[in-house]
Amino acid sequence: MIWFDKELTTAKLSPLGQHTMGEHLGIEWTEVGADYLQARMPVDDRTRQPYGLLHGGASCVLAETIGSVASAMIVDHEKFYCVGMEINANHLRSARDGYVTGTARPLHLGGTTHVWDIRITNEAGELVCVSRLTVAVRRR
Repeated sequence: MIWFDKELTTAKLSPLGQHTMGEHLGIEWTEVGADYLQARMPVDDRTRQPYGLLHGGASCVLAETIGSVASAMIVDHEKFYCVGMEINANHLRSARDGYVTGTARPLHLGGTTHVWDIRITNEAGELVCVSRLTVAVRRR
């Protein structure tokens, strides 16, 4: 298990989203695994672009939310904090409704940087977006 809190749950993650963009877009934590975090986001009027498709920026918000929180859950908060440095996203398939689910898994967990692979799928399990997020780990 990679988490600083060995008893990490979705209930412990939920308060982190209060009064944030994630809350505004309806992002909900769905699963904590030994080495991954998962959350879902509705495809609705908050997250669609003018053609009625999931907005690429909304996919990036989902990816950055999951990856940034994942990094924060690895470090000792009394000593470190984590901030996003770079994100990229490849939009592979459109989504018009329902939910998309993002799963973040680490590619690199170093002392000063973390790199996350975030895969976003639709309700049929089809890949909608692949994202990579680099997070800086800073000493307080």
